[in-house]
Amino acid sequence: MTTRIDKLGIAIALLVVLGVASPFATVRANRIVQGEAVALFSALPAWAAGAILALATIAALSGLLVTRTSMRLLMAVMGIAAVSLGIGLAGQFLAPDGNSYARISPASGFWILFLALALLAIDAIARSRPRPVVRLLYLVATAATLMVVLLSGVWNDLSIMKEYAARADVFWTEMTRHLLLALGSLAAATVVGLPMGVFCERTPAVRSAMLNTLNLIQTIPSIALFGILIGPLGWIAANVPGASAVGIRGIGAAPAFVALFLYSLLPVVANTVAGLDGVPRATREAARGLGMTSAQRLFRIEFPLALPVILTAVRIVLVQNIGLATVAALIGGGGLGTFVFQGLGQTATDLVLLGALPTVMLAFASAVVFDALSEMTASRTQGGRA
Repeated sequence: MTTRIDKLGIAIALLVVLGVASPFATVRANRIVQGEAVALFSALPAWAAGAILALATIAALSGLLVTRTSMRLLMAVMGIAAVSLGIGLAGQFLAPDGNSYARISPASGFWILFLALALLAIDAIARSRPRPVVRLLYLVATAATLMVVLLSGVWNDLSIMKEYAARADVFWTEMTRHLLLALGSLAAATVVGLPMGVFCERTPAVRSAMLNTLNLIQTIPSIALFGILIGPLGWIAANVPGASAVGIRGIGAAPAFVALFLYSLLPVVANTVAGLDGVPRATREAARGLGMTSAQRLFRIEFPLALPVILTAVRIVLVQNIGLATVAALIGGGGLGTFVFQGLGQTATDLVLLGALPTVMLAFASAVVFDALSEMTASRTQGGRA
């Protein structure tokens, strides 16, 4: 224990107080009408509400007064578990008997408490400075825990799970389309962008023009770029034999894929140039002195040393594409954005969350994985230099 109080601890404590004072759940007669906010001690049995209050308070105090990272992480995890199980219990506690139309959803108090406890957990992990492998294990453990909770049925009475149950097959189809758009455009941009980056690094005369052109594309809003591509791709589909048969159309996945590909080029090309520029001149000269050809120097020396910077670009592009792929639903491209825009059109908040929450989790998991890979690659590179 220590009397030192940090600013993040104060912020977390204030969020916990705000979360406890705010409504914990919302009860609606059906999926689209205005709901009634329910406080923590009205949404749950007294013992459950008291347990959540106690664990959230202990977690907040640990953020204020405890410096031992393992204890802070333990308190945060216990608080998150209590709040997460509590909202599932609230769904069971508040659901009217025999009424399949009523909807129970997390309210602002739940989200504020979850945010505060998640910040405490992330801060504890960051302070402990875990190795990349340990961070990946944290991610796997989190995903496994989430899967267990979903399969256990604890949240089945919540509105978002009822929305999922009514669309389970469609959900996984759209999830697959979303991943194909994000990963496919990333793969295409990597295949095209790496040679472009090498060419720009080798040819300074075209570097500025190339990067400025890609930067200009990056400034075009996503909706505008999707719209711009409808005309050319529609013309190709109508006039090029076989184009329509392979999926090229004015609307749908094709313009979404092309737009994501174009957005992905700048980070890949720019980071490839930066990574290759960062290779020490002495290393290049030593490789040349050993008789290596230009191709051998590129693939055996320069690319391995530039890989951490290139992986950073891949992380940026993947997180960006996972988010932008949501907008593809507006032009018939499918993906998780389908549920977001359906929910907005029907004023069904939980249907919006059915598309938005998996998108956020995919982006977060991708960032963690590629950050770890980049750090591991950088460590090996530094070890090889030594």
